[in-house]
Amino acid sequence: MFGKSINETKTKKPFDLEYKAFLSTRPDDYMGDIKLWNKAESVLKKILKEVYGNNFGLKEKDGAFYGPKIDYQLKDCLGRTWQCATIQLDFQMPLKFNCQFIDNKGKSKTPVMIHRTIMGSFERFMGILIEHYAGAFPAWLAPEQAWVIPVGSDHRPYAQKIAEQLKAEGIRAEAKTDAETVGKKIREGEMQKIPYLLIVGDKEIKAKTVAVRKRGAGDKGAMSIDKFIGIIKKEVADKK
Repeated sequence: MFGKSINETKTKKPFDLEYKAFLSTRPDDYMGDIKLWNKAESVLKKILKEVYGNNFGLKEKDGAFYGPKIDYQLKDCLGRTWQCATIQLDFQMPLKFNCQFIDNKGKSKTPVMIHRTIMGSFERFMGILIEHYAGAFPAWLAPEQAWVIPVGSDHRPYAQKIAEQLKAEGIRAEAKTDAETVGKKIREGEMQKIPYLLIVGDKEIKAKTVAVRKRGAGDKGAMSIDKFIGIIKKEVADKK
């Protein structure tokens, strides 16, 4: 169905989603000049080959009636493929509306319309991301990157101070100062798949540290707030 395996894609960045481009060619019910179709398909194949080498597929006769198109298929963690971005050439609408432009030689020409959808739709792409990560977004992508959890009411000011310090560094953090037990807050954070939980009590206040729990890795021990900030920033930088 997809020609060469989608696993041949050379890069997954920035969302760790494998993707592959496909050229959809002239359908049986096409409109317009077949010579223009052939030229357009030839040019699009050349562009795809320049960008992806031989790692693109063909969908014979799957183009729109008004022109060929390039589709991007994304593959999630369950091996399912989803069509998102698409770029379509439209020869017919400019003709129907008698659209013209003057070229650099002063001659009147008919333009080619390009329909494009970068992510299919933002909502569709977000749905794919949520399914791909099963809600467990990496720290650089998570809506909330860290919760600061005080052991008791006396530790709330310190937790709030740490959260504000993280926010000042561009880290999406929240101090969980509501009147619940530490255990309940940790369970809630794990259920919400928060990447990092920072526990603070008497020991952390005295040493000016935070006790770090990383999602999927458990207790990472105490560390300075500067060291933790460095860890988050490195994860973000690695995705740029």
